[in-house]
Amino acid sequence: MFRKIFILARPNIKTFTQVQTNKLPKRKWKSVVGLEVHAQISSQSKLFSESPTKYGLPVNTAVSYFDASIPGTLPVLNRKCVESGIKTALALNCQNGYQITQQRSALANNGQITFPVIVPGKKIYYKTVRLLQLQLEQDSGKSLHDEGLKRSLIDLNRAGLPLMELVFAPDLETGEEAASLVKELILVMRRLNTCSCKMEEGALRVDANISVHEPDQPFGVRTEVKNIGSVRSLSQAVSYEIQRQLEIVAVGGDVHNETRSWDAEKRCTLPMRDKEVLQDYRFMPEPNLPPLRLNMKDIQLDGKNHTCSICVPLIARDLPELPEQTRKDLIETYKLNTETGIILVNEPVLLEHFQNIVKNFPDIPKKMITNFLINDLMTFCNKININIEECDLTYNHIKDILTALYNEKINLHSARRLIELAHEHPNTNVNELIIIYDLEQISNVERIENYCLQAMETQSKAVKQYQSGKTKALFAIVGEVAKLSNQKANMKSVVQCLERLLKQ
Repeated sequence: MFRKIFILARPNIKTFTQVQTNKLPKRKWKSVVGLEVHAQISSQSKLFSESPTKYGLPVNTAVSYFDASIPGTLPVLNRKCVESGIKTALALNCQNGYQITQQRSALANNGQITFPVIVPGKKIYYKTVRLLQLQLEQDSGKSLHDEGLKRSLIDLNRAGLPLMELVFAPDLETGEEAASLVKELILVMRRLNTCSCKMEEGALRVDANISVHEPDQPFGVRTEVKNIGSVRSLSQAVSYEIQRQLEIVAVGGDVHNETRSWDAEKRCTLPMRDKEVLQDYRFMPEPNLPPLRLNMKDIQLDGKNHTCSICVPLIARDLPELPEQTRKDLIETYKLNTETGIILVNEPVLLEHFQNIVKNFPDIPKKMITNFLINDLMTFCNKININIEECDLTYNHIKDILTALYNEKINLHSARRLIELAHEHPNTNVNELIIIYDLEQISNVERIENYCLQAMETQSKAVKQYQSGKTKALFAIVGEVAKLSNQKANMKSVVQCLERLLKQ
């Protein structure tokens, strides 16, 4: 374990114009991307002290004497943090790399993570990236610079917060792959409850190391990109930096070994500091920290007292099902397509709704359920710019809408309208909303035929086209029926009725 003291310097900022994608070099180049992730461990207290870890506390109110480096204070290792680190390492397939006694070594090595990559317009593929090491660290304090009063202020609330540093091999090639890896890592750690992964609170921070080189040649000079605030920004930052380096090498220039910052507003990377000279971060060994002992034997087998050590096999037995296995089970059990399985696992709220509805209403077709959850409910949330967790629809709302849709009490248009209404009126049940807003589907044969006859009169041109063999003209007549019925007609009955009338 080490304690860090950071030196902050004000860099000379130089802007770089947005790279034009149509000016890429004609020679073939390969991009190489490696990620370093710092994940704050979900715990009540810090790594070496009892200070609270809650986000947003008043300045310097969550600081112990040890956090402030007062001489004479001693560290006490937080057992839960170590267990969380081991749990995460096991989930990332670090089966054999554990240090039995850890003092100056990583907690675990030689893992890997496999994840799906979805790029619009391209076929979904899976990528495997090696995890070189996972180690525990403590966070540093924060400096605040007041330019007006020419002073620097220090907040030590963050000092000592428990972190996992995950160093991934440079096995990635694109911004989409980098973002997909982090998405999968977030799913894993949230499933394990080892990290909240709230990037907006700094609970998950990602640095990207990027270089380009010609095939069969050594890796090029890399740059490190920091200050990446979201998964989307990660994809954009990596893609931009790859393009920036490609433009440089295209004209015979040299990429400099430097640290750059991602500017989300300008959507470009800016230089922070030069890394040609080895940076001295002043790592200091903590001599008062006793060695961490991990028990690699199963405590139920040897029968000894291991209260002073941590049993890795016992933690391994308690691991929950991981996202990769959940995806596989969904696709195989319910015959879902790959993309649907991926989306459901990526959205735990949707996954829970899907599993509950499938269990309690087995007759409702799985495709109807997934289409409603993904194409309708998620689309509504995206439209009003909220996360699915922020939507006020309860499980009862969703199952009642789907049941009404399956029983043909309502049509799809009314189902979508009910999503909006249930979000606006979360305390009103679906059946009441159907009555209040007159959303029940019209299936009466006579009413349907009357609407169809009116539509045929209005769309006489489409009628002639259909009768002359242009079957797609039927859509215009169906649309007219929907309009006349205020979008409430049973469309299946409408099509059947129109086909019968048009043959007469």
